[in-house]
Amino acid sequence: MNWKWIVWCSALALLIILVLFLGFFQSPKEQTKKKESPQPSSSFRPVFHFSTPDKWKNDPQKPIYIDGKYHYYYLYNGNYPDGGGTEWRLATSKDLVSWKDEGTAIPKFTNKNGDIWSGSAVEDKNNTAGFGKGAIIAVVTQPSADGGKQEQYLWYSTDRGKTFTSFSEKPVLSNPGTEVFRDPKIIWDEKNKKWMMTMAEGDKIGFYESNNLKEWTFTGDFKTENIGLIECPDLYQMRAEDGTVKWILGASANGKASGKPNTYAYWTGTYDGKTFISDSKEPQWLDYGFDWYGGVTFEDDSSSLDKRYALAWMNNWDYPHNTPTMEENFNGTDSIVREIKLKKQQDQGYTLISQPVKALEQTAKSADSIGKLEVNGSTTLDLKGEAYQLDADISWTDAKNIGLRLRESDDGTRHIDAGLLPEEGHSYVNRSFSRQPDKSKKSLESKAPFDAGKKKVHVKILVDRTSIEVFFEDGRTVHSSLVFPEKKDQGITLYSEGGTSVFENMEIKHFN
Repeated sequence: MNWKWIVWCSALALLIILVLFLGFFQSPKEQTKKKESPQPSSSFRPVFHFSTPDKWKNDPQKPIYIDGKYHYYYLYNGNYPDGGGTEWRLATSKDLVSWKDEGTAIPKFTNKNGDIWSGSAVEDKNNTAGFGKGAIIAVVTQPSADGGKQEQYLWYSTDRGKTFTSFSEKPVLSNPGTEVFRDPKIIWDEKNKKWMMTMAEGDKIGFYESNNLKEWTFTGDFKTENIGLIECPDLYQMRAEDGTVKWILGASANGKASGKPNTYAYWTGTYDGKTFISDSKEPQWLDYGFDWYGGVTFEDDSSSLDKRYALAWMNNWDYPHNTPTMEENFNGTDSIVREIKLKKQQDQGYTLISQPVKALEQTAKSADSIGKLEVNGSTTLDLKGEAYQLDADISWTDAKNIGLRLRESDDGTRHIDAGLLPEEGHSYVNRSFSRQPDKSKKSLESKAPFDAGKKKVHVKILVDRTSIEVFFEDGRTVHSSLVFPEKKDQGITLYSEGGTSVFENMEIKHFN
């Protein structure tokens, strides 16, 4: 017998036994690690904001509450940036914070007309359209096959909004001869027992009515002034704290040419079943930042008039393809969902106030509280953060410039500033000192009116990897903008120029 062969075989057997022994006593976690493929890291994927799984998203569609979940459809292009055309993709949520992707609901290029644009979906509880009680009906804009005219087409769903079927290749509302004729928004008019629709028609909003969602009749329009092209109109009722019920007419608009925002304009007023009469010709604005567009509002599961929800696309048509997220194969993020209420002001008018949806705070991973700080100059906090909600009460006597530097670099050269210039009478968010999408550098600092006589304000700030949303005065004024700070820039500095300011009741809730 070959002793060398015996020794070699014995050593091999011992090695096999040793490997099996070590593998047997390996922890389940270590065994799992071996099976998992490495996951790519993402520096720009938002921590707590909704974003498209990949490629492109733009306009949100009004979410609809179905069977215990909010169904959120949005315009999606899976061929971006190599091909065009949008379709409706679906995500669902129970709390308006965590979302589950459900795939395509209305696919593009499946009838002879063009791709799927914005519109709205409703639940036909009384079977007015003839597709069965509880059918989900969507009326959407498509460019027609005969010349690309913007016309309105009906799609229906008999599986509770998961997938839709084209009703007809003919429109349910034909183009009346205008270039812009899109973004139908449908509501049920309970008082008059009919369906009502708003349409974006250039610089005006058209009103239409129907008994069956298939045949529509023009009833009137609302003309706007000095706010550019109207898109994604909105109409709903809200009840203020004093019991007053107002109709609200909203739309995405571009007031930059006249020094106004490029976000969601709205008017309070009355709706008589035919058209809308505003309390004032001049609109109010739900946001003063650069990136809160295509906004939609929607009711909760109770359809209460006391509160409503809102969200918008965080981008701007001045620079839609410049987001650094393209490096990671996606372009499209939404604002956080807000809860909005109607509030009476001292001037006897009514305005909408916004706050982040309450469920957001429940997803925080940790929290820090900071005691009272008097600041004259600047004070950098010991703690840092990448994705968080910051609350603070700020008071002052004679300070000229008060605020916070957020996502600040260690050397202080990069940061986003959120603050107040009381004597000048405005709040602001300045993204000049951090990477941002507008290569022209025209959209660097947003401003909003602020009462110069006030000496105290509450501020709530949402900071994420690609955005900042600042709520002043309990949400009467909001600034929402895209920002793209470097991952390592996580400092927070308080500043007060020209006098002392007091920062109190500061709390920071971290989401990662």
